[in-house]
Amino acid sequence: MEPSGKWIPGDVAPDEAYWQALLSGEEEVRSVSVADQADLWGGREVGTQAIPRATNAEDYWEDARRIMEHGDELELPVIGYNRGGVVVGWNGLRGFVPASRLVSLPSSLSEDERQRALQHLVGTRLKLKIIELDSAQSRLVLSERAGSLDESHRQDALDRILPGDVCQGQVTSLCSFGAFVDLEGVEGLVHVSELSWERVEHPGDVLEPGQPVEVYVINVDRERGRVGLSLKRLKPDPWQFVGERYQVGQIVDGTVTHVVDFGAFVRVEEGLEGLIHVSELSEADDVHPRDVVRVGDAVKALIISIDGERRRMGLSLRQVDDPYLAGQDGF
Repeated sequence: MEPSGKWIPGDVAPDEAYWQALLSGEEEVRSVSVADQADLWGGREVGTQAIPRATNAEDYWEDARRIMEHGDELELPVIGYNRGGVVVGWNGLRGFVPASRLVSLPSSLSEDERQRALQHLVGTRLKLKIIELDSAQSRLVLSERAGSLDESHRQDALDRILPGDVCQGQVTSLCSFGAFVDLEGVEGLVHVSELSWERVEHPGDVLEPGQPVEVYVINVDRERGRVGLSLKRLKPDPWQFVGERYQVGQIVDGTVTHVVDFGAFVRVEEGLEGLIHVSELSEADDVHPRDVVRVGDAVKALIISIDGERRRMGLSLRQVDDPYLAGQDGF
């Protein structure tokens, strides 16, 4: 925050984990038979023009790299699906098309409708562009949306976006690792860690498909066509000046958000949680935190320590009636 009091979002590089997550942690639910796969994977086409068959897997990856660099379109069979999108085959290589990159998947579908729509794509062929390739990790990510957009319009839109911009957009789809947002022709990602200063279990707890949103642009990778976005950076970090709003010995109202073996976390304000260590929950010995509090309980707690740099606040229930004990370290 500047002396004037104006808060400026930090310039932090976007989290790359979402690209790694595209092909990990998703169990394939259904695929076509092995015999059918052999037929589906046999032909390689770029648009309607067949290209010569490569001799080994290394050549296949090199072909894919050239196709991606040239921006050519592939027409590939869908051989399976999972919760996050569909799997396509190409000469023994498997590629992944995230649901957010499918033109034929409306954003207004319920989760059950979405799964049925993905299932119905198995056995069809899609016109796709390669948007991410890593042969060392056997990762091949494709997009139907990239192939359907007018490339000059998309590039113009991408060129207009700069880090630090605040843009209006619309949520196109949600997945476990974040939310994709359309910025008038360019799709960006709000990683789950950038949705709120509060802990977010799933993007669906914060956003829904079709919702208009205002986003902060963290990073723009024009070469790869990636835009990293944030919702939380449009609001000040609640920990930044926590010591100016709260003091040791102060009694605060809060709501229990999580109960674990070593204590309970309490929401003091949006984005700011404190910990009541098990030793500060009760005077009784050998009690489990769940014997004292439950998620959703409203509590009054005494602040016994504050560390804004480490984003920690120690709280106590048992000391609420004995504030002279304040100052002991609750961690």
